[in-house]
Amino acid sequence: MAHKVEITETVLRDAPQSLIATRMTTEEMLPIIEKLDQVGYHSLEAWGGATFDACLRFLNEDPWERLRKIRAKAKNTKLQMLFRGQNILGYKHYADDVVAYFVQKSIANGIDIIRIFDALNDTRNLKAAIDACKKEKGHCQAALSYTISPVHDHNYFVKLAKELEGMGADSICIKDMAGLLLPYSAYELVKALKETVKIPIQLHTHYTSGVASMTYLKAIEAGVDVVDCAMSPMAMGTSQPPTEPLVATLQGTPYDTGYDLDLLTDIADYFKPLREKYLASGLMSTKVLGVDVNTLKYQVPGGMLSNLVSQLKQQGKEDKLDEVLKEVPRVREDLGYPPLVTPTSQIVGTQAVLNVLMGERYKMVTKETKGIVRGEYGKTPVPISDEFAKKIIGDEERITCRPADLLKPELDALRDKCKEYIEQDEDVLSYALFDQVAVKFFEQRRAAKYKVDADLVNMEEKTHPI
Repeated sequence: MAHKVEITETVLRDAPQSLIATRMTTEEMLPIIEKLDQVGYHSLEAWGGATFDACLRFLNEDPWERLRKIRAKAKNTKLQMLFRGQNILGYKHYADDVVAYFVQKSIANGIDIIRIFDALNDTRNLKAAIDACKKEKGHCQAALSYTISPVHDHNYFVKLAKELEGMGADSICIKDMAGLLLPYSAYELVKALKETVKIPIQLHTHYTSGVASMTYLKAIEAGVDVVDCAMSPMAMGTSQPPTEPLVATLQGTPYDTGYDLDLLTDIADYFKPLREKYLASGLMSTKVLGVDVNTLKYQVPGGMLSNLVSQLKQQGKEDKLDEVLKEVPRVREDLGYPPLVTPTSQIVGTQAVLNVLMGERYKMVTKETKGIVRGEYGKTPVPISDEFAKKIIGDEERITCRPADLLKPELDALRDKCKEYIEQDEDVLSYALFDQVAVKFFEQRRAAKYKVDADLVNMEEKTHPI
């Protein structure tokens, strides 16, 4: 059934996260926001994912301030963020009161749509965030972390989508973080979802394996409502398919986006020098810009592949990459076939590297691998065998409830711990997610403020000598 297709633009979040390790600064984004706002996009994906961590850790920026500045310039377009379920934007589970407060503050500071996912597709880990989003009247987009395995067939994802719709999701996103969804599979999956759920379907993928634009075309023919694209200078490779070619392709068809190609060309021209700058600085590597068909062979996302290479490089064992890539699917099977996305991709990858370098499987086991076996991250798609669990954690008790049920409310205690630094309500959330990194940022912020105050006093004295 033909229909106007909409696009979520990722040039402010996932594109720079995928290509330049989230190092694009707020000042580099702001001059182009008003033009992006004129396009008529379904939404601008501008926040969440790794942006929060990168702002504090590498850019000495307040992520909340970034959001407010973007919101002030994007007056007509919905702003969207990526949210890791019970992990929020961090790497572990947080108590429900922190999750709820984070959602509340995200929406209060300008977010309209929250895309919520869980690395294991354990819906229990999505519940607190979905409920909070509904309470704050945000648009809740629940994501299916797409992967391929003996259990992850179309029926699995259709059933999952139906459950998420029942939990209150306003739309469903097929989140294909590794670029594994092939064009004809996309057609079948979207068709099955459209026949089963009544809410809109959005598709997110990466260009890593080289098939993404074809995948979008087939998904559009099957009735997908929205797709994620990036402006061409920040597209392809491990990023999303480029925006302008898709808009051009759909022009004059029943799927026409109605976007102005001249305006998009103007916007692309703004990002071209930035791309050159990142290439010259080495932040954007030619490695992430090509097509890697191994993605389809080993189901390893682009970011995970570069991680494996760097881990092996540090040990001077780059020649073992092939062995490690063959070990990844075996570790994944042992751990109950988790989709490979943060944090499970890092956990499976690191364990595969250890298994190969030690010359014996599971001779050394990371605490995160033990955590998955223990059930700390939630329910794996396939139960982990008792025999394997015994080998990894001995007779330790395994968690069968929703992991966050074991966490006490922690917001008040966190507020107390960082009270000397708090300048805005949101600071407690920055501290909750990245304690030491946040404290370092708070100290730099305070020092900069004192410097400004001292400079002002000096100016006053020069102007009005006592």
